[in-house]
Amino acid sequence: MKVLLVNAGPRVDGNTTAALNEMARQLEKNGIEAELVQVGAKPVRSCIACNQCAIRNLGRCIFDDDICNRVIEKMATADAFVIGSPVYYGEPTGAALSLVQRMLYSATALFENKPAAAVAVCRRGGGTSAFQTLTMPFQMVNMPIVTSQYWNIVYGLQPGEATLDAEGMQTMRTLADNMAFLLRKIHADGEPQYPAREPWQGTHFIR
Repeated sequence: MKVLLVNAGPRVDGNTTAALNEMARQLEKNGIEAELVQVGAKPVRSCIACNQCAIRNLGRCIFDDDICNRVIEKMATADAFVIGSPVYYGEPTGAALSLVQRMLYSATALFENKPAAAVAVCRRGGGTSAFQTLTMPFQMVNMPIVTSQYWNIVYGLQPGEATLDAEGMQTMRTLADNMAFLLRKIHADGEPQYPAREPWQGTHFIR
């Protein structure tokens, strides 16, 4: 089994990486493969609602000039997904939002039913709002949200300071343990066992 972790922050050696690395090490102790992908400082497009991914049934975004489709390709062999982001103005990075929105819409089938978690890293405040924002999209595509002993928030400013947040690091390890536990349950009989779904019934409020 494999968990794909994505650092949607621009710094590959920053505190978001430190938090996700702590989780990755604990996953591997549980016998779960972990792969960390760095978005870095390269631009990530926002969704422009062209709907070409759905019209053409592409299973990926129509735009192929950034990291979005590379991450989608990796989800084909991953059993769970984690997105991590530093907190800017009480929100995740723009790259995190753009990436998640485009991936989950254009490649729903590769994400649906797979356990997911979000991690927010901040200096002082805004962690809970960023964490909530990152978590909400998972609920729209039937991704079981993995919890920890607290909200998945780690504190630190200068690179490496996150490792000094003892509770934050423990939260990452507990999150990894819970992720491994859920994955083992899902894959207990070999092939993953997911619940049956009713056909979607979209209801709008304009009459």
